[in-house]
Amino acid sequence: MKGLEGLSNWQKSILEQRDPDVRWVAVCGGTGCRASGAMDVYDAFIQEVEKLASSALETRVEVRKTGCHGFCERGTLVLIHPDRILYQRVQPEDVPRIVEQTVVRGKIIEDLLYEDPATGQKIAHRDDIPFYKKQMRLVLRYNGEIDPMRIGDYIAMGGYQAAARVLETMTPEQVIDVLKRSGLRGRGGAGFLTGDKWAYCRAAPGDHKYLICNADEGDPGAFMDRSVLEGNPHAVVEGLIIGAFAVGANEGYVYVRNEYPLAVETLSCAIERAEAHNLLGQDILGLGLDFTLRINRGGGAFVCGEETALLRSIEGRPGEPRQRPPYPADEGLWGKPTLINNVETWANVPVIVEKGPEWFAGIGTGTSKGTKVFSLVGKVNNTGLVEVPMGITLREVMFDLGGGVPAGRSFKAVQTGGPSGGTLIVDTGGAHVHYREADREGRVAVLPESLIDLPVDFESLTEAGSMMGSGGLIVMDDTSCMVDVARYFLQFLTEESCGKCAPCREGIRNMLHTLENICGGKGKPGDLELLQEMGDVVMDSSLCALGGTAPNPVLSTIRYFRDEYEAHINEKRCPAGVCTALIEFSIDPAKCNGCHACVRACPEQCITGEAKQPHAIDVTRCIKCGSCLEVCRFDAVLKQ
Repeated sequence: MKGLEGLSNWQKSILEQRDPDVRWVAVCGGTGCRASGAMDVYDAFIQEVEKLASSALETRVEVRKTGCHGFCERGTLVLIHPDRILYQRVQPEDVPRIVEQTVVRGKIIEDLLYEDPATGQKIAHRDDIPFYKKQMRLVLRYNGEIDPMRIGDYIAMGGYQAAARVLETMTPEQVIDVLKRSGLRGRGGAGFLTGDKWAYCRAAPGDHKYLICNADEGDPGAFMDRSVLEGNPHAVVEGLIIGAFAVGANEGYVYVRNEYPLAVETLSCAIERAEAHNLLGQDILGLGLDFTLRINRGGGAFVCGEETALLRSIEGRPGEPRQRPPYPADEGLWGKPTLINNVETWANVPVIVEKGPEWFAGIGTGTSKGTKVFSLVGKVNNTGLVEVPMGITLREVMFDLGGGVPAGRSFKAVQTGGPSGGTLIVDTGGAHVHYREADREGRVAVLPESLIDLPVDFESLTEAGSMMGSGGLIVMDDTSCMVDVARYFLQFLTEESCGKCAPCREGIRNMLHTLENICGGKGKPGDLELLQEMGDVVMDSSLCALGGTAPNPVLSTIRYFRDEYEAHINEKRCPAGVCTALIEFSIDPAKCNGCHACVRACPEQCITGEAKQPHAIDVTRCIKCGSCLEVCRFDAVLKQ
């Protein structure tokens, strides 16, 4: 097979062999749905289709195990083609009737449909469900459509044709110009202009250069990169081929978290299939490019998401950051010029080449072009993976796509940009990439309810003092204690600090100690000022961005939720009722009918009272587990 013509002929042959009348079933095989029993559902479909094939019926059915469909809250998800009927929370026992009624007879099964909580309406077609309706899926366009283990599925969709077109008809300078005109910015956090970054690496002296795909996704609640690699690893491989041609690289690495076994499996298969069809390796498609791609499994350290620590890890050294300059574009892996982008950035490249830079630049706002993939998690009805155009508001993401806050609770805050959620503003100077930190006053890790109509793009989030980050959105409601939230993220960062520099190693630990005292009822006047002072020192003097942004969860929650901190310190009270040292359980005698449910549930047997008489809690023995509150059906148990 040679060139674009060879690829086009391969695509044509695949499509010609497909039966246009076949009905096919896409079973979500992403990690989330697998946890809900997706593989059992898939096996049940295979068995039912085998029975169907041996029957007298003429219906022809194909079953595909695809990547993540995104609507993780509703797994296992099953999409019936060509009608695009979506069934949710499917169990193996549902499969026979899906095949018999929907696949064969075209009848919709009402009890397996999504029900809109706002209207009570059952929705049959996937694209009519609010969770999907406002999405614009570019990076995720083939998730749920192709089997990631079959390269033919990707080829049938026009896969690798963008890379072939680049190799056959364009110069490296033209490719970089396309990236510049598209306005694509890095999706890993800093938001640097991708075309400029590629140009710097191409201009760097040296005959040997490297490409790296950073898939070390360590933010709590984030699973965007994992889902892309699980659902369509070929898009990332194709982006890397285009990047190799543009900057003059012959070797590449995908640095994947070792905790992502399914992503490693699908990516390994994609690389193997690409090599077998001369899409990787020597003289790709007979068009002169030599490019090999390897997988490097990460060591599980959050700090290895920082590019210089990542480079050291690939080299077999401890994953610790180093001072910059020199920057990786000049002196990266084994001292050679190295181009590093994250999974989502690489996956955007083939789309831009295919659709054109002007088309891509027409999506989004200002200098924030295209779409962004977010993991929407926390206190929201519809958790999952969403891809939306830049400029959509937080309200739209959380309430239109996310379905609002569960159980009628009130929205309180949303955490963006990873556990440190600070702002990293990018400067350019000469032929280098320079990073400078934003002013401390503007940095926010947690955005309050007052900013719910903020557009989600690089400019708006930066102006608000937050950052886009890799794309994690953690929603919190009025049951969340913001002091405890800050404590949680600081504990995470304390454990993940590499310990190389004292400000990060000692400063974060001391800030955490102060927060633990506040949550434990030992806070004292002056603690807030101490936290702010320590935060300034840690940000100013830490070696890398982990320490430089680590105080942000603390400083932002003090900024927007100072009253909660003061209640903890001055009143020894947790308004959200989360910090166990500051809460107390009691029973309202006017509401208690003596049903004994709390007595049976209490592990410490510290609730007393005769049957059908008001009960009481011995607070000296109560361990504040909340079991009594959970079982009481009369709202008699109080938490104060």
